[in-house]
Amino acid sequence: MTRTAKVSRKTSETDIEIEMNIDGSGKYEIDTGVNFFNHMLESFSKHSFIDLKIKAIGDIEIDDHHTVEDVGILLGEAFAEAIGDKKGIRRMGHAIVPMDDSVATVAIDISGRSYCNMKLDFKCDKIGDLSSDVVVHFFESFASSGKINVYGTCEGSNDHHKCEALFKAFAKSLYDACKIEHDEILSTKGVL
Repeated sequence: MTRTAKVSRKTSETDIEIEMNIDGSGKYEIDTGVNFFNHMLESFSKHSFIDLKIKAIGDIEIDDHHTVEDVGILLGEAFAEAIGDKKGIRRMGHAIVPMDDSVATVAIDISGRSYCNMKLDFKCDKIGDLSSDVVVHFFESFASSGKINVYGTCEGSNDHHKCEALFKAFAKSLYDACKIEHDEILSTKGVL
């Protein structure tokens, strides 16, 4: 079984191409035009072992909102395609990741339903060149199009560390939930 996807999306605001291999080794080629977002997606790829190629051109001269949100939408679509019928997956995963002064907790369920509940408390408007308020939109977009439930929190005094711990915790929880452990669909309905 190959758990890969190649997707693209072009709007008047963004032009994005993504390739994903869930069973990869954490290799990445990422260029979104938003440097700190690139760094977060690279951390996500490395810690989830998901190979990612992302090329995004967006209207970042206005702001980073459309690019970050649309990358989230398309990553979720790629994930939903790559995960397939979900037969044999662990389905749920969680992680607690510390980073220096900060800690993040993420729990996910590859349920076939979409829900996102993130309690993020960033102190600054920007983390590098990334608007801190779009971080939650990224996760909402991924959860919606990826048809997963995701819950997350982060605490600490440094926004960079909090955000990076959050992306790493998301990566680790997704890695665990995607593991194939049996040949069943883990649902009393028989479908996820």
